[in-house]
Amino acid sequence: MSTDSAFGRSRLAPSLLGLVMLLMGLGLLVGGVKLATLGGSLYYVIAGLFLVVTGVLVLMGRSIALGIYAVFLLGSTVWSLAETGLDWWQLVPRLSLWFVLGLLLWLPWFRKPLVLREAAPKGTSVLGVAVVLAGACAVAAQFTSYGDISGDLGRDGTDMASAAPAQPDGEWQSYGRTEFGERYSPLKQITPDNVGKLTEAWRIRTGDMPTDKDPVELTNQNTPLKVNGMLYACTAHSKVLALDPDTGKEIWRYDPQIQGPNGNDFRGWAHMTCRGVSYYDEAAYSKSDVPSVPAALSTAGQAVATSCPRRLFLPTADARLIALNADTGKVCEDFGDKGVVNLRANIGTFTPGGYYATSPAAITRNLVIIGGHVTDNESTNEPSGVIRAFDVHDGHLVWNWDAGNPDDTAPIAEGKTYTRNSPNMWSLASVDEKLGMIYLPLGNQMPDQWGGNRTPESEKFSAGTVALDIETGKLKWNYQFTHHDLWDMDVPSQPTLVDIKTAEGVKHALVQPTKQGSLYVLDRTTGSPIVPIQEVDAPKGAVEGDHSSPTQARSELNLLPPELNEKAMWGVTPFDQLLCRIQFKSLRYEGQYTPPSVQGSIIYPGNVGVFNWGAVSVDPVRQMLFTSPNYMAFVSQLVPRAKVEAGSKRESETSGVQPNTGAPYAVIMHPLMSPFGVPCQAPAWGYVAGIDLTTAKVIWKHKNGTSRDSSPIPLNLTLGVPSMGGSMVTAGGVGFLSGTLDQYIRAYDVKNGKKLWESRLPAGGQSTPMTYTGKDGEQYVLSVVGGHGSLGTKMGDYIIAYKLSK
Repeated sequence: MSTDSAFGRSRLAPSLLGLVMLLMGLGLLVGGVKLATLGGSLYYVIAGLFLVVTGVLVLMGRSIALGIYAVFLLGSTVWSLAETGLDWWQLVPRLSLWFVLGLLLWLPWFRKPLVLREAAPKGTSVLGVAVVLAGACAVAAQFTSYGDISGDLGRDGTDMASAAPAQPDGEWQSYGRTEFGERYSPLKQITPDNVGKLTEAWRIRTGDMPTDKDPVELTNQNTPLKVNGMLYACTAHSKVLALDPDTGKEIWRYDPQIQGPNGNDFRGWAHMTCRGVSYYDEAAYSKSDVPSVPAALSTAGQAVATSCPRRLFLPTADARLIALNADTGKVCEDFGDKGVVNLRANIGTFTPGGYYATSPAAITRNLVIIGGHVTDNESTNEPSGVIRAFDVHDGHLVWNWDAGNPDDTAPIAEGKTYTRNSPNMWSLASVDEKLGMIYLPLGNQMPDQWGGNRTPESEKFSAGTVALDIETGKLKWNYQFTHHDLWDMDVPSQPTLVDIKTAEGVKHALVQPTKQGSLYVLDRTTGSPIVPIQEVDAPKGAVEGDHSSPTQARSELNLLPPELNEKAMWGVTPFDQLLCRIQFKSLRYEGQYTPPSVQGSIIYPGNVGVFNWGAVSVDPVRQMLFTSPNYMAFVSQLVPRAKVEAGSKRESETSGVQPNTGAPYAVIMHPLMSPFGVPCQAPAWGYVAGIDLTTAKVIWKHKNGTSRDSSPIPLNLTLGVPSMGGSMVTAGGVGFLSGTLDQYIRAYDVKNGKKLWESRLPAGGQSTPMTYTGKDGEQYVLSVVGGHGSLGTKMGDYIIAYKLSK
């Protein structure tokens, strides 16, 4: 074998590497020029040139390639540090590929063929320094926590107590445990010291799994109730299960046999979910100090109530409200029409699946009060968003509040139709019966992204909280959080009612989480702010025929993220980072509340929200709030009606072309994503946070959730992933959350946010956990584990309970 032949084969490895560098450099060069023409960073042009030159020199067998590449790697390291600091999740994707290429060049198998033929090879030592420096920066970044806030509440309690209606400590009688929506349990058996001993007590499968006839967005967002000696859960197809709380054994089941126009074929519906059922106990109200409603409001009387004294109210996906005997699961025949109130009455026509109540009704002494979901961005002629109060005993309509006709609350006349397309309440209301008020989080008049023909009434009540008199439905006060909403910033969360200790004394407060990231704290008696709310300047320039509000309301208590910029664009490699930067510079973005545009606008926070239906949980004794904010950017692009392509269609409420029939623009909405299917904005995208309500300050905030179930390689790296689901807190000092995109339920110390325990789930846990005491005297923690169709988490049909191991 000749020396030249052996040397030729040894040149194969660096030649291949040189070719790869050359091709990479050309790709960066082309994309970098595009970015530069948009006013973006010149780094990618420079990087492309360096890689092209290095690749050519490696192919020529010149050792100077080592020095050239060393300069490039050193420069890239400095540039990356200048843009991101030692933020590991931003720094490493910028440098990892260049570090690997540099390391390969520095290894003998690649380096020696370049230096053996030269008397004075150049660049070897400098390349070694550059590789070591880049690697050292990555290692150092492991010890930083960008975006986190470390702190401690510093107390285990105050002299405050819950103002919510009393119930046995071991029960969970409403979706938020009480109609105050606190999601707080006074149970103390589970503590930060022993929560690590939680083990699975039981699990069941409901049998309600998705089929090929279901909508894409089939969700399992249910929080069961524990009352009357049983657990009550509902499934996505509106089935109700009564379970033994100690074993999960089924006691009874009710199937409402929901129907669409084509039987059980629900394809094309916007979504299907059941967040919960509502419980009413006549005997409990007879013992309470809640004032009675005048007899005129309830014609049913005690005789009717005692025929079904403990009842569940089930909202179904085909727009019915059904009363069930909580003891037996049988229909309460004396409620409505043989146990059923038809929520389609006086609503008018709508697309199948386009109107129904996804959330449980609010319960008062004499009334069951309910709103409804209306499909987003389908047309300008959607059903009314009316809120209706029915007699809890016999189901007759007592009052109705229609934002399109707000002063007329008398029951609508037969044959009449509520105002079409008026703002709706798809989330949950909260009730303070002592004050005599119900609090409604409202949505918008459709469509969400174009408001050129909105009515004065919708402009007043959209995207805010409305307080009504329980007895009459008459307006007491309202506060709007987003003016002329063009971003789908409907109020998604149940308001939390809590008495707060302030420097001015104890305040009867309402805490309203919102998609835009503000936590509005109002006096629930008057609607006036307790925590200051500022009107901040907002970007202008809506499309022709529309306008934008010059200011928007921002609470001083908020979990808003920093505004986006080009540096915040992310990707797993420099190439998708470059493409995300091009996308960012090609879209319109002037900060929060950038109006939707034909060009395409970045909406950040996006319409999934910083907070969504999962709301927040509040410990009224510790005077602290526990929550899980999300940060995801979306793109909203208006499409002039004349340019909507034939055959284009919506796939769900967040994908495809949203038709907006009747408006001059359709809209395309989607997350701001790279071509590799990861968010263009840098992580973290999800946190857990704790707030001191007495000072309205964020005490701690930590990245939450891993990449295990969101990446091709299931790595358990704490990335901070979005959460779709709510939290709950306990008097024992532990908070629970199961809604993250990775399949875990986790426990946290509410004082400092430290993760104390986690358990792997068999499917997505996009629900709100609850806790209760079993017949055995043990404290259980329970979660519905069924996944979320449009989020892409694993679907299932599980209900799982945990308790402390002995």
